[in-house]
Amino acid sequence: MSNPDEKKIHTYQDWLTWDGTWELINGKAYNMTPAPTSLHKFIVGELHFALRTFLQNRRCYVFVAPFDVYFSESEEYEAPEHVIQPDLSVVCSKDQISKSGCHGAPTLIIEVLSPSTALKDFNEKFNLYQKYGVQEYWIVDPGNRTVHVYTMKEGSYQVSHLYTEQESIQSVIFNDLKVPINRLFSF
Repeated sequence: MSNPDEKKIHTYQDWLTWDGTWELINGKAYNMTPAPTSLHKFIVGELHFALRTFLQNRRCYVFVAPFDVYFSESEEYEAPEHVIQPDLSVVCSKDQISKSGCHGAPTLIIEVLSPSTALKDFNEKFNLYQKYGVQEYWIVDPGNRTVHVYTMKEGSYQVSHLYTEQESIQSVIFNDLKVPINRLFSF
């Protein structure tokens, strides 16, 4: 076991040898070890509870990080090009779920920003999720107390809505799912 050189390009085979928790995006290693803040954990917990209650694990399943999501150009997952750990993943195809994580795009991914991940969540992950067809992507911004919701339309993300503290997040994919934002930031 080792730690990657964050300046080099790596493969999935390299990723398998690393100590700790790492993401692999476009060959670049991203350390996931820095512990999230209490507020970050609270927001993830509130969203997990809302999604789990709404979905009841009947047709879709909700996973909290650490949970690996694998993206592969060839749809062969023995050596995927990308391995990520979204804060929350909603997977609506049981066939995608394996012992090691999710193969292919979850239906919905939620990332909660922190100072160390904000650029990656808005850039690398945004582009990756769009490329591989994640149908809905929420970016929760605790600093600005907002939630950005992006939905897939004709192969690219469209801004569905920028929700502020007085509103409830309305999912596009799950029409009846509404989450009051003030609940997320009440900690």
